Amino acid sequence: MTVEAETRPGRHSAPPRSPEGTLMRRTGDWARRAPLLPALIFMILVTQLPFVVTVIVSFMNWNAYYPDERSFAGIDNFRRVLTDANTRQAIWVTILLTAAVVLISLLLGLAIALLLDRKFRGRGIVRTMMITPFLIVPVAAALLWKHALYNPEYGLFNGVLTWIFGDNAPQPDWISNQPLWSVIFALVWQWTPFMMLILLAGLQSRPLDVIEAAGIDGASQWDIFRYMTLPHLRQYLELSALLGAIYVVQNFDAVFTITSGGLGTANLPYTIYQTFYTAHDYGRASAAGVIVVIGTIIIATLALRSVSTLFKEEGR
Repeated sequence: MTVEAETRPGRHSAPPRSPEGTLMRRTGDWARRAPLLPALIFMILVTQLPFVVTVIVSFMNWNAYYPDERSFAGIDNFRRVLTDANTRQAIWVTILLTAAVVLISLLLGLAIALLLDRKFRGRGIVRTMMITPFLIVPVAAALLWKHALYNPEYGLFNGVLTWIFGDNAPQPDWISNQPLWSVIFALVWQWTPFMMLILLAGLQSRPLDVIEAAGIDGASQWDIFRYMTLPHLRQYLELSALLGAIYVVQNFDAVFTITSGGLGTANLPYTIYQTFYTAHDYGRASAAGVIVVIGTIIIATLALRSVSTLFKEEGR
């Protein structure tokens, strides 16, 4: 039996590689990887090296106003960041800002995706126009909202109020009255197309034959949406929320441009900017930056899990 097993085709072990063959294989592998080495080195220098320096500085007592007092601080900078009242307020503002922008953008993106999933004349043009806010430079978008829309003297919002109610129409200062919501609406306008694109891709991947069969069996549009469309979009909704949260939690442009961090709108990125460039406390600013990076990595890990699960289900 042993002789038969050894003589059957496909059951015998492969002959050992010769040293020359192994050397040629390794040489070929390095020849294929060598063109990628400059890009890898560049990415390490641009991304990983600054982060390593930031981590090192976060454990140091380093303030430009007191250059002679530079020393090792341990975790004291992290303790100061987490116990400082202004930093805790910035963390709370960051959570509120991220949650509000992601939730509102998801709801609006879902509604727009459902509309654009229908067939109508000019659908391609409308889809292209709907994604344009996401393609605008963030600073330019923030300036647009601050001056063209929110300005109490010549902004579009107060102009619409005057056009509807006449010369006696109220002319509120939107940024002063609702500073945080002013930033939220500007970010929602920019991030809704992103959510809409992901959800529209999810809608177009639905099994249409099953949906048509449900309609023939008497299911209403609401039942189809509730029991078939929403469960199918669950992972797309999770992916949109996680990816949006990764970027919104790091948002600096809108806060800096619209409110300059005033009126209770300073989030963590803006607080880090103030600590670094105004207070020149490099150690504490680096510690706050490391905390933001850790939070972003946690969110990104959840996003990658959602993506891998989504791909597994698509491949079935």
